[in-house]
Amino acid sequence: MARRALILVESHPKGIGLLYVQAAQRLGLHPVILSADPTRYDYLAAESIEAIRVDTDNLDALICECSRLRANYDIAGITGDLDSVYATISKLCRYFDLPGPNPASIERCCDKFAQRQLLADTGVPIPAYRVAANATDVESSAAEIGLPVILKPVAGTGSRGVRLCRDFDELAEHTAYLLGGKHIHPPYVLGETYPRMLVEEFAQGPFYVAHTMGNEVIGIAAGDFGHLPHFVCRELIYPAPLTDDEHRRIADISLSCLLALGLGWGPTNIEFRWTKRGPVVIEVNPRLVGAPDPQLIQLACGVDLITEHIKLVIGDEQNLRRTHSHTAAARFLVPDRDGTLDWIAGNNRAAAVSGVTEVKMYVEPKTPIVRKGDFRDCIGHFIAASPSLAETEAILQRAVELISWSITPFSTEQEQSAAPYPSSD
Repeated sequence: MARRALILVESHPKGIGLLYVQAAQRLGLHPVILSADPTRYDYLAAESIEAIRVDTDNLDALICECSRLRANYDIAGITGDLDSVYATISKLCRYFDLPGPNPASIERCCDKFAQRQLLADTGVPIPAYRVAANATDVESSAAEIGLPVILKPVAGTGSRGVRLCRDFDELAEHTAYLLGGKHIHPPYVLGETYPRMLVEEFAQGPFYVAHTMGNEVIGIAAGDFGHLPHFVCRELIYPAPLTDDEHRRIADISLSCLLALGLGWGPTNIEFRWTKRGPVVIEVNPRLVGAPDPQLIQLACGVDLITEHIKLVIGDEQNLRRTHSHTAAARFLVPDRDGTLDWIAGNNRAAAVSGVTEVKMYVEPKTPIVRKGDFRDCIGHFIAASPSLAETEAILQRAVELISWSITPFSTEQEQSAAPYPSSD
């Protein structure tokens, strides 16, 4: 009998890809990674994982590779966790008659303008918005909405290219940056090369993320960001400290989003701001959120979203039953300057703090640090869990205080050649 395999198409190199591999193995599956550049995943060699180089932007190439793999394996399912390839994955699932999301729904959702239109048409509360293709469109849209505004590309994840523009000078500067295409990552990560932009009302208020599986809201997390004008997450708390009524309102709107966008198969994460008019939807992401959110959810309530997602993908019965009620939180390390990371110390001491479940650094000493104004600015994270929010926060703080590092600023010439983004401070 052929060995059952789970095909994983791309992933975040430092995200939850390894967790998917490990979960697949626990379920008795043989994971196979398809990637345009397998060298991006440093865990593949360490875990002796089968990886195949293929153009993951090319559906025909993926069909050909999966057809070849069927000669040796029983392909139980195909999945991944990147927006850019998720629609392609769903088409692969359709081609091979495997469980998967609706390709049209995923494609519409990954276009933030199309997503906004669908949500607005069904009465879901969202910020005022306009779509723009050039600097003139951006300026007139901002004038109509009223400054400050959020300016961002119509596609992408992790706050890449997202900025608060507080005046027309900042707006012009960021428009030029987006039109220059410097925020766009390689095609197998983003898949968007056109310069459409969204100009949006700045929705102010506490930040929340609703995590769903199918048509069930698993829970809601709270997040905190660093200094504006960028949006770099500094902390996540699960579950969010909400009243029953606040939780119900966010959960109800989340289900309305799924209905409006034709989602409801598999995992989704929905971002909110709680404004003066209540919860407003910032974005719907039609996939499982990246690390460390799945770990927080499992620590807090016992639901392993990665394993349950794989079960859905391979047609097995899910178990979304909560087994306990704790508070889990993650704190991110974000440098305050560009330069060369000379050293970083205290990891082991921080990991030894009672209640800390993970200390993970993303960079090594002597690494150039070039802040980009998005999730890539984070150089590490801590995760802690306990029976209460106050205790979990105290554990995280003790761990963070044990970490220290040194960054030597670039010389003027190095700074000019390395700078990926206009100065904003």
